[in-house]
Amino acid sequence: MPWAGPLRSERPVALVTGVGRRAGIGAAIAERLSADGWLVACTHWQAYDARMPWGADPVQVGDFSVEADLADPAAPALLFDRVASSLGDVTALVLAHCESVDSGFLDTSLESFDRHFAVNTRANWLLMREFALRYPGPHGAGRIVALTSDAVVGNVPTVPAKARSTASSSPRLRSSAPAVSPPTPSTPVRPTPAGWTAP
Repeated sequence: MPWAGPLRSERPVALVTGVGRRAGIGAAIAERLSADGWLVACTHWQAYDARMPWGADPVQVGDFSVEADLADPAAPALLFDRVASSLGDVTALVLAHCESVDSGFLDTSLESFDRHFAVNTRANWLLMREFALRYPGPHGAGRIVALTSDAVVGNVPTVPAKARSTASSSPRLRSSAPAVSPPTPSTPVRPTPAGWTAP
């Protein structure tokens, strides 16, 4: 949806990364949040989809969409600036982006390896850090959901399965369930739209 000025309201604001194609999990999450009453800001990176076998499949969901190369360490702060000026302060962050190139242990290039860690590890840290620095609500009330899907450096038989599944930046980890801890009585929670439940 093209930006038509600030949409500030009492509705909470969610930022969802990796919403570049209709078949992606990011788009499904963004659509559900929007249907449940959230203002939703989305990021995408067309250059990634264009070089993948599936090609680009632009999708327009949510209230605000911006193209962001998350390999750029300056991108997270700029992204939060734009979302705040358009929709308001981000109260939930969903990380559904990835740099996932199906390559093997012996044929992964140094450039590809570095980009995987820049996008899938460093960008996640920078986005979560930016969210924590800017979150306007009470301590402990913000929510972050992080997903990953990364196929680089596959076929590494010497790495035990348990070790692969416990490292969040593990290149062999194809997906992980959202880790959202329920609020405790001592943790105040900002009201959310009626009918919304945590993913």
